[in-house]
Amino acid sequence: MNSNTLLNNQQYLTDSGLETTLVFHDGIDLPHFAAFTLLESKEGQQRLVEYFDKHIKIAQEKGVGFILESPTWRANPDWADRMGMNLQELKQINVQAIEQLKQIQAVHSDTPTLISGCIGPRGDGYKPEFKMTAEQARAYHQFQINVFAQQRVDMVSAFTMNYVEEAIGIVWAAQIAGVPAVISFTVETDGKLIDGTPLSEAISKVDQATNNGPEYYMVNCAHPSHFKDVLENERWALRIQGIRANSSRKSHEELDNSEELDEGNPVELGENYRDLQTKLKNLAVFGGCCGTDHRHI
Repeated sequence: MNSNTLLNNQQYLTDSGLETTLVFHDGIDLPHFAAFTLLESKEGQQRLVEYFDKHIKIAQEKGVGFILESPTWRANPDWADRMGMNLQELKQINVQAIEQLKQIQAVHSDTPTLISGCIGPRGDGYKPEFKMTAEQARAYHQFQINVFAQQRVDMVSAFTMNYVEEAIGIVWAAQIAGVPAVISFTVETDGKLIDGTPLSEAISKVDQATNNGPEYYMVNCAHPSHFKDVLENERWALRIQGIRANSSRKSHEELDNSEELDEGNPVELGENYRDLQTKLKNLAVFGGCCGTDHRHI
């Protein structure tokens, strides 16, 4: 399947900074930034429904599609272990997340929607404690990806990827499970991955190792000013079809140490996205990351 088949040559909105919205706006305690914990209570489930409904309404008003991204960025084995969850409980929470999205999809059947199983990094999204080989990453992420494939998601999306090998392993796992994969890299203020790999090189290496496996690439958890200058209208940039940027211009280290939410300026961020469209000719998926909410979308 190619990206045009998946996106059907149309634009999609997706949601914004789920975790920062829950923590800073709602005052909800998220252990290890794990939004999937809301699925454990009726109140939490309802909050997620309200969150997605508010974003889908924007897509309906704009006449575009919407990608429903599961709140499972932290729902992989190592993070679950830190929260005292066993693999059976972890599997069930991933299943439950997709089931809820299917219910939301059914309510909004008049809107074109895709369901994406969200995958996060094994380590910290800003600075990995250790690096896996591509095969180690494949083996590690296979569990969650298999669950999503069994639930017949439209795709799996790996966000905040900060080194190439983990991204390759995730694509391999998705290929084994028979589900389309989207890879979203995060970059530092210089537009490079944390280990200094240029974004162009990261995309090229993943494509080479996976036979152009990803449906498309995204950039997330970085302000547009951090990466706009490294984008070129060349073949590798055409592979980037989605953006979920931060509203803050702060570095990852500054954000990590911040006790207050930097919401940035929603109008300015929208203008930044518009400017990115002049460099990213295939840009079709628009969402937000840390500090953003429905106003930015």
